[in-house]
Amino acid sequence: QDLSLPNGTPVDTSSPASSSSLLNRLQLDDDLDGETRDLFVTVDDPKKHVCTMETYITYRVTTKTTRAEFDLPEYSVRRRYQDFDWLRNKLEESQPTHLIPPLPEKFVVKGVVDRFSEEFVETRRKALDKFLKRITDHPVLSFNEHFSVFLTAKDLNAYKRQGMALLSKMGESVKYVTGGYKLRSRPLEFAAIGEYLDTFSLKLGTIDRIAQRIIKEQLEYLVELREYGPVYSTWGGLEVELSEPLEGVSACIGNCCTALEELSEDMTEDFLPVLREYILYSEAMKNVLKKRDQVQAEYEAKLEAVALKKEDRPKVPTDVEKCQDRVECFNADLKADMERWQNNKRQDFRQLLMGMADKNIQYYEKCLTAWESIIPLLQDKPETK
Repeated sequence: QDLSLPNGTPVDTSSPASSSSLLNRLQLDDDLDGETRDLFVTVDDPKKHVCTMETYITYRVTTKTTRAEFDLPEYSVRRRYQDFDWLRNKLEESQPTHLIPPLPEKFVVKGVVDRFSEEFVETRRKALDKFLKRITDHPVLSFNEHFSVFLTAKDLNAYKRQGMALLSKMGESVKYVTGGYKLRSRPLEFAAIGEYLDTFSLKLGTIDRIAQRIIKEQLEYLVELREYGPVYSTWGGLEVELSEPLEGVSACIGNCCTALEELSEDMTEDFLPVLREYILYSEAMKNVLKKRDQVQAEYEAKLEAVALKKEDRPKVPTDVEKCQDRVECFNADLKADMERWQNNKRQDFRQLLMGMADKNIQYYEKCLTAWESIIPLLQDKPETK
């Protein structure tokens, strides 16, 4: 059987010499188009700000570009979560026909209480970095003026207070009506997309719930394991002849604790956020699909209204033609974004699942090494005469 990755790279089905080699096979995929890119954005350096009225975190957003639309080749600004939320809302308003990447939820991982903890802030930083990279890679969103302002403006609040008056013209050609029309039937192509998104989000939600339950049980097991190991050490203090093997078992369990803790952290910080992102992504795609349906419903209603009029019209009214143009615009943009989303999804989940396999292999390798190390201590030794 010919096994290969989507980019044609053959997959070696033999056991890797090192577990990390699983991920090594994927590294070439990351920057295949790096040479053709002209806009690079990163989110890093989170800082905590304590004010009289509130406490919040800001992140450094660094931009490097060769695009003529930018006055400088490099920018560095600080943004807080609500600024990213502002950007997403503006992109939705000005680019209603496109899929806008989702932002991380207020609490990325359930059960996290301290939103200023190092783990939570780092998880959010990664998600915000991915959010901007998704926009940067988009052929339309990356040229949006709101995005440019977000990347370059030293004082973003000044633009917020102005209501972005200078950019209010954005999106005028793709405004959509939010109600008053009912779609007769969704075209088969888009009906299939809707059914796929419903099934995808349902399955992913189930995986997310089970994964969280597994992590919870792992942490409960970790608590028991940490109490279990020292018992052997205490026992060894009472049994001089058995002290060496008992201390060995205690140390072995301690090593297994460390390995399990690392595995649980990887699941919490790397695996769960990707699941949540794609659940939110599917909801965002459903919203774009609903907007498309609303524009089509408006178009159908206008056509019916024209047909009911008795007078002879030499041509279709201009407003009907404009509505038809919006439908076609939605159809083209939605299909293009769906294809782009599917390609990203395949690559992201391939890397995610390969990474999860790699982490589990490392965990069991560490446990195996720990237990193998005490076998010589437990084997019968020849009695000395």
